Amino acid sequence: MRNLQVYRYVDAIARTGSIRKAAEQLAITPSALNRRILALEEELDAPIFERLGRGVRLSTAGELLIDMFRKQLAEADLVKSRIADLTGLRRGHVTVTCSQAVLPHFLPEQVRLYQQSFPDVTFSIQNKDGEDAEEALRNHAVDLAVVFEPLSNSDFQTLASVPQPIHALMAADHPLANNETLKFSDCLAYPLALPSKTYAVRQILRAYSDRLAVRLSPSIEAESYIFLRNFVAHSQAIAFELEIGVRAKALNNNVKSIPLSVSPGSYGSLYVAQLKERTLPVASARFAQQLVEVLENSSFGDTSLDG
Repeated sequence: MRNLQVYRYVDAIARTGSIRKAAEQLAITPSALNRRILALEEELDAPIFERLGRGVRLSTAGELLIDMFRKQLAEADLVKSRIADLTGLRRGHVTVTCSQAVLPHFLPEQVRLYQQSFPDVTFSIQNKDGEDAEEALRNHAVDLAVVFEPLSNSDFQTLASVPQPIHALMAADHPLANNETLKFSDCLAYPLALPSKTYAVRQILRAYSDRLAVRLSPSIEAESYIFLRNFVAHSQAIAFELEIGVRAKALNNNVKSIPLSVSPGSYGSLYVAQLKERTLPVASARFAQQLVEVLENSSFGDTSLDG
């Protein structure tokens, strides 16, 4: 496994775009790291990186090498996890990229439940959607993606797909707060607090507004759902989130969530995906199985949800 160390060096530099930053992550000196890269470049008789004014980037040769290096590192991690599983150590590391909607409650709960059974398994969680999530899977930077939109490339395998109704969020004393369900048109009479245009929830709301032939004009927009929740808690504005993100314990006491009444075909879906034909490390595969079972066997419209 030590022979793979130089692959990790190249991978870290490629991800950070800097020998200095990669050295900090790898806990070695920049000069020592640079010497190892220079030695590899001499062995290959080709530069792996182009030295720029404020960092480095992969050369053409480096682009050819990095995919092989990352596949070798992923295979090594897989073998190590299988050995650990055989010896009963139950160790490993799981990396997940996810939509913001699953960060407040769902994913923390699933990690906590997993670590109750396998306390020596560690996790890294990233907040990425769309193309960023695809790139992370493709580069083996993460094992799994839990995202609110299908991954577009045929390189990815969908493990689970669960429809997700959208809820309107508002202050508990809002004029609409006593409704059991709401039409989207009901919400348009009030200021709208929306996520930015890159979020899938915003795109679905845009489709709803197009059907009504009205313009979707937010009073405020933000990258953070937490910010939007806190904003509507003390205003007349209405925000919107996926059902999986609005469990009662995850909401401010002054915030009420009410499901939008739309046809099931108008829902978006939450997807669990991995890189196709990649054999996941044991810990990651086991966690993926847990996520799939929970999503497919749970009803997010039960009493654990507020509204």
